[in-house]
Amino acid sequence: MIRSRRARIGQLAGRRLLYGVPLVLVVSLATFALAAASPFDPLEAYLGGSGDGFTEAERGALRETLGLNQHWFTAWWQWLTHALTGDLGYSRSFHEPVAQVLSERLGWTALLGVSGSIVAVLLSAALGIAAGLRAGGLADRLISAFAVVLYAVPPFIVALGAVLLFAVTLRWAPAAGLSDPGEAITAASTARHLFLPALVLGLSQVPPLALGLREAITSAAAGDAVRGARARGLPWRIVNRRHVLPMAAAPFFALVGGRLPELLVGATVVETVFAWPGLGDAVVNSARALDFPLLAVVIVLTVTLVVLGNLAADVAAAVVDPRIEADG
Repeated sequence: MIRSRRARIGQLAGRRLLYGVPLVLVVSLATFALAAASPFDPLEAYLGGSGDGFTEAERGALRETLGLNQHWFTAWWQWLTHALTGDLGYSRSFHEPVAQVLSERLGWTALLGVSGSIVAVLLSAALGIAAGLRAGGLADRLISAFAVVLYAVPPFIVALGAVLLFAVTLRWAPAAGLSDPGEAITAASTARHLFLPALVLGLSQVPPLALGLREAITSAAAGDAVRGARARGLPWRIVNRRHVLPMAAAPFFALVGGRLPELLVGATVVETVFAWPGLGDAVVNSARALDFPLLAVVIVLTVTLVVLGNLAADVAAAVVDPRIEADG
């Protein structure tokens, strides 16, 4: 029975990954098409403030050199075939290969994203369970009010407030960078400087996750299975642990997986406020400059994150609640 269930979960993972391949291709194709339809001129972004010093002939030659005269489908096909061989292209906005941009920044964004995800899941699980199991009580009202207020505050306000409170007033954590001025970057300094960005990024995801878990718990508690368990005389502690929480885990995991892309969007703001050397700056620059190679890679990474996040959520839900059929 256990082996059969593991096999079905493995088949689910294989099918989802197989479906993700054409999705990634379509999204990358749409990226080039939409970027080509943009009213902004990528050559002007490439030249910056020195564009007036070039003649039309020089501009035409530069467009040819940079491949800006290509049709967007030709540019996409060229990018795709090169990417399959490991050549991700050249970033016009950073004036270096895309692979180098990623190698310098992706690791820091991944570290921040994983840390923020852990903060978000732990805090939202604690708050959602506390509110859901005591629906209508004081804890539920306080947690729900906190989540609604926090959800209404823009992330950059939360980030600035965290800097003011923890870095400036209490001096519990540094405000920016990876290390103090003049000091080398070490694991200890990175951990200290990671605290505030990860906390802010995690807090930005707490409201929808906590409120979603609270709703899932209250819905599960009102279900027939729970009423039947209570009718058999089982205590609330047993009912909650064996019925309510496992039933609420599936929608909670699905919600976590679906919100993973927002970590990348939130990381853009958080990295800017805390001077974190991740991909946030690269996302903004590539979109502004219509930097096709870098923009396509960033969007493909985002879509891949969506696919993997939803897959992980489905697998986790199937493992936690055996009543869920892993039939894909």
